[in-house]
Amino acid sequence: MNVKKSNVLGIIPARFNSSRLEGKPLALIAGKPMIQHVYQRAQEILEHVIVATDDKRIANCVKSFGGEVEMTRQDHENGTNRCLEAYESWQNKKNLTPKIIINIQGDEPLLNKNHIEQLISCFNDKETTIATLGLELEKGSKLESGKVYLVKDSLGFALYFSRHPIPFLRDIDQNKWTNHHAYLQHIGLYAFTVNSLTKFCSLNSSVLEKFERLEQLRWLENGGKIKVAITKEFSQPVDTIDDLNKVRELFKLKGN
Repeated sequence: MNVKKSNVLGIIPARFNSSRLEGKPLALIAGKPMIQHVYQRAQEILEHVIVATDDKRIANCVKSFGGEVEMTRQDHENGTNRCLEAYESWQNKKNLTPKIIINIQGDEPLLNKNHIEQLISCFNDKETTIATLGLELEKGSKLESGKVYLVKDSLGFALYFSRHPIPFLRDIDQNKWTNHHAYLQHIGLYAFTVNSLTKFCSLNSSVLEKFERLEQLRWLENGGKIKVAITKEFSQPVDTIDDLNKVRELFKLKGN
């Protein structure tokens, strides 16, 4: 499937009540709220971008800088379900059906446009219905439990995701694992066909998903495939106040 960017919809789910950093989408970075940075970076590459939120403060913020927003229910268990509701509302209004829907994290003020390009290119493989990204770590990198890692097959489809470094290298000191294997750290961008997004949201939570608290495992446990694009370009998500301060400093250095 050769996809034009005009046939791609970027959806940015945004909640106010983040457990680790409340009000995160509205946090100011270089004079702009975080959600505006994410939106405008996505808009540089995609023709259609919307924010999906259940919070009027975020909705009003998006409208204030000319962005499109869809209000969603408050009881969604994850951002993927919020994306589906937002897509259905947007589609009814616009009468447009994109070939690909990209779930763009609202805490990526330094959103890498190359990552979006790579996700879209995954759909050149006709077997791809869902795609995501893996960051190839450099040799000597530290592996941290809590970060999300993945392994893939020879055709580039994910075998498993875990909050513990995988694979386990038997008989090798864990501090030296990245010297012996190209570890992949997950970057939480997802691209779906409309059918796969709808099907994903119809599935019940799975056993491994509940243990790892990783919703993508639901798809794998039900026999689905996730194509993985590989990048060496790091993205800097904002999960904590320390991350926020780090991003603010990066913007100062770049003069943004």
